[in-house]
Amino acid sequence: MPRYIYRGRDVRGDVVTGTLDGADTGAIADQLLSIGVTPIDIAPTTSGAGSGVPRWWRALTAPKVTEVDVMLFSRQMFTLLKSGVPILRALAGLQESIMNSTLAAVIGDLRAALDAGRELSSAMRRHPSVFSPFYISVVRIGEATGNLDESFNRLFHYIEFDKEMRERMKTATRYPLIVLAVIAVAVAVVNFAVIPAFARVFETNKVPLPLLTQLLIGTSRFFLQNWPSMLALLIALIVGWQTYVGTPSGRYVWDRAKLRLPVAGPIVLKATLARFARSMALAARAGVPIVQALTVVSEVVANSFIARRVQQMRDGVERGENLRRTAAASGVFTPVVLEMVAVGEETGELDELLEEVAGMYEREVDYDIKNLSTNLEPILTIAMGGLVLVLALGVFLPIWDLGSVLLKR
Repeated sequence: MPRYIYRGRDVRGDVVTGTLDGADTGAIADQLLSIGVTPIDIAPTTSGAGSGVPRWWRALTAPKVTEVDVMLFSRQMFTLLKSGVPILRALAGLQESIMNSTLAAVIGDLRAALDAGRELSSAMRRHPSVFSPFYISVVRIGEATGNLDESFNRLFHYIEFDKEMRERMKTATRYPLIVLAVIAVAVAVVNFAVIPAFARVFETNKVPLPLLTQLLIGTSRFFLQNWPSMLALLIALIVGWQTYVGTPSGRYVWDRAKLRLPVAGPIVLKATLARFARSMALAARAGVPIVQALTVVSEVVANSFIARRVQQMRDGVERGENLRRTAAASGVFTPVVLEMVAVGEETGELDELLEEVAGMYEREVDYDIKNLSTNLEPILTIAMGGLVLVLALGVFLPIWDLGSVLLKR
């Protein structure tokens, strides 16, 4: 967004100067008038003013707006609006105090849009990389009902919960990935360093080798002779996989496969369902219609397989079916959860019962993560035991034959 240098007079007649970000000079003038400054002169800054850095470079190196930044923005907006601060003054204060320059520029654009008569939710749609459709929907409902401060408070708690669930999902998958990486490194060391050293000793002394040892030596030689081609193939496979996963069909296949992984799959599924339940509870509490809520929730569950099931639920509700029946048809919820949804529909307390569902899944995720290492121990023991068995039979047993050959000499 362009930056302008302004000069004006405040309510006491004193000359004030500074810089502001805005769509054009009219937007800057509106911002100044809203804070009690009468503009005298407004001029755009040059691309490299003050730093000699080209604008394209500053745009490339600008800090990204993280989930934590949006969470803190929501909390601060709730606090300021709850205290009775007008929204324009609240945004102006946040723009001056916030540390992330990219988010500060976004807030400046929101101020300019509000000065021009637009709604806050409409202004947020211009920044889809910062505000999700779900976030914008809750803000729009808050504007319509006059409870914008409470909407920001609910969004803060939702983003905090969502961030915590993401961290738990990463924790659930980190340990298996580390173990697999360690096993891969061990196999590489055995093939590139251990087996070649023993093979040279066996060949020098002309020791008869068993079939397993011959297979190990042949595999090691294959790796040593073809590692550049294998490395290129591995890189090609990684790039191809990332490209495939980037497509809608590939993303769907991978997200579905993640839920079926041994040990870690159920944890990922429960964490995703907890996120769905929390999102639906927030949308229901904010007054979002059920069809619209299912639409926006399907975009924030971060799993295309579950998202498609949520969209099927939305289609069922549009046909006149109740939420409990559509949830049962999706095939991802337990009978206990389905009964809680049914009770919530009958009593009109769907948001509270969905919060209970989210809490239940969250507790299960906590329990599963704490017991993850215990569940993986048998698998790791079998894998490491198999590796040691192969080494013992294929490498160390021929040493006894080597001793016999040396004694005969």
